[in-house]
Amino acid sequence: MADDTSIFIGASRKPDDSYQRAEELLLRYGNRHGLITGATGTGKTVSLQVLAEGFSNAGVPVFCADIKGDLSGIAMMGEAKDFLVKRAEQVKLDPYQFQEFPVIFWDLFGEQGHPIRATISEMGPLLMSRLMNLTEAQEGVMNIAFRIADEEGLLLLDLKDLQALLANIAERADELSARYGNVTKPSVGAIQRTLLVLEQQGAANFFGEPALRIADLMRTTRDGRGAVSVLAADKLMMNPRLYATFLLWLMSELFEELPEVGDLERPKLVFFFDEAHLLFEDAPKVLIDRVEQVVRLIRSKGVGVYFVTQNPLDIPEKILAQLGNRVQHALRAYTPREQQAVRTAAETFRPNPDFDCATAITQLATGEALVSMLEDKGVPAMVQRTLIRPPASRLGPITPDERRKIIAESPVAGQYDQVVDRESAFEILQKKTKEAQDAEAQAQQAGSGGSRWTIPGFDDVLGTSGRRSSNRQTVAEAAIKSVVRSVGSSVGRAIVRGILGSLARGR
Repeated sequence: MADDTSIFIGASRKPDDSYQRAEELLLRYGNRHGLITGATGTGKTVSLQVLAEGFSNAGVPVFCADIKGDLSGIAMMGEAKDFLVKRAEQVKLDPYQFQEFPVIFWDLFGEQGHPIRATISEMGPLLMSRLMNLTEAQEGVMNIAFRIADEEGLLLLDLKDLQALLANIAERADELSARYGNVTKPSVGAIQRTLLVLEQQGAANFFGEPALRIADLMRTTRDGRGAVSVLAADKLMMNPRLYATFLLWLMSELFEELPEVGDLERPKLVFFFDEAHLLFEDAPKVLIDRVEQVVRLIRSKGVGVYFVTQNPLDIPEKILAQLGNRVQHALRAYTPREQQAVRTAAETFRPNPDFDCATAITQLATGEALVSMLEDKGVPAMVQRTLIRPPASRLGPITPDERRKIIAESPVAGQYDQVVDRESAFEILQKKTKEAQDAEAQAQQAGSGGSRWTIPGFDDVLGTSGRRSSNRQTVAEAAIKSVVRSVGSSVGRAIVRGILGSLARGR
């Protein structure tokens, strides 16, 4: 049975379906990453919940996304239902104790949890380009925009900052093209239109300050349990690109901010990436390479990353090879691609002579999985057919009232509620534009001699001294003489000649 050095996952079964042994995840290998896969309805969320509970009880903070709302039940104490009690007996979980866990709810939209934000500058040009699905030419313009922001001291905090900078770049397109390469107004315009779509989809809620402090995801309670940060993602999943980009940003921030610690007795943080296929779907190679680098190196920061998805083929091979702790629920194999997925999943396990892995994957019942965790010296254990233990917390979602109560009592309550809008690119560029307009108005006023009186249609005749420009005088005089010739009465001629004469004397 698990102790303070491991997490009890379930019990493996012999070929005759009798109890074999306890299956555990060793905490010292918790930062070696993992994978939970299986078809819809096979028990992936429960496996995630069981692992999150185990890490929390071991003092390890957890971050996970709640796609359907079911995972929110981890905040409340479980109930003794017949099928749960029966499963506890089958896996020899004695005593089966119910428990609630310290949960902090987060929500990019600030509706079902504390608002969670990042700045445009923190996101960077690569992730912004991914989020906006920009073309190669448009991505080049985005990189130039971030370069200019750095050189000119323009803080990019929210969407209006980026919009203001792009408008400024469009005005300076010729100048910037000479310095950085082709900057076209159509490319800038396309980016601006994409930003407008993002804003309408609610992304404006995510960009700004106060930005999320990584330390708030790494809290522990006074009794030594790790906080479980649950991201409400049911609404966020309506914009899957924003969801994937946010989680990748968060993983990158952990990598950038946390110090090197090497291998610890237990991780400093465990990060569950549900619906992981969204991260790699249509992603450019440079982004996949970045994910691979982060996954490979972040373990030295004490962070374990666990991908949760339906199909192991969703994960690129180089990343899949780094996921040492595996929980494989049932897969269906009706189409050629599904059959390939089953073979791929089976080949990633250390074989067990007692059963055929590929066949077993298609026959697993709900709540049953093939499990292989890292053993001593980090070697993958032989795959075992395992009954997953029942969770100690509630199985299913919490009520809105329960959620509001937990949010109100949260250790970060009130810290992220109020948006802070300090001076940044938008305000600085607005100020520069106003100063330029004021300077132009002063120049025009000085050019008119400071007089309050003007003659409509004759202002262009005067130069900066208030006198006529020699080139323009000839044109003006010719026009006036033409009028003189067209005036029929002697009084009209006299008036116009008088005006002409006064202009001539003013030379």
